[in-house]
Amino acid sequence: MLADTGPLYAARDPDDTHHERSQRDLDCLEAQNLKVVVPYPALLESYSLVMRKLGNSEAHDFLVQVVSTAILENAAIEDYQEACTTVLLYSDQDISLFDAVIAEMGARLEAQVWTYDHHFDTIGAGVWR
Repeated sequence: MLADTGPLYAARDPDDTHHERSQRDLDCLEAQNLKVVVPYPALLESYSLVMRKLGNSEAHDFLVQVVSTAILENAAIEDYQEACTTVLLYSDQDISLFDAVIAEMGARLEAQVWTYDHHFDTIGAGVWR
């Protein structure tokens, strides 16, 4: 299971629209004994969001939690190259390179993406629900 930024951030911010959903999802992942893999691009983006919106202390706590509970995974060079192609292919959509990289990692690793972002459906990524 590859984690996208949305659920990671929502799990940390009790004021986020998807906070309760992310908590239910975490319980479900644990019940199914599914390991969460956090791509470094999602870690970087999530950490920055937590730091900017919730402060340094929350960001540090977030980082400790992710590093101690998740599997961290690097994207391959090919993931970045294919992500650029994907973003250019869907030029009429506001698909971020972060999302496209995670989608490519999911395809390469044959893993679903834990996300609340409809753009993953648009580009045909496997999404965990």
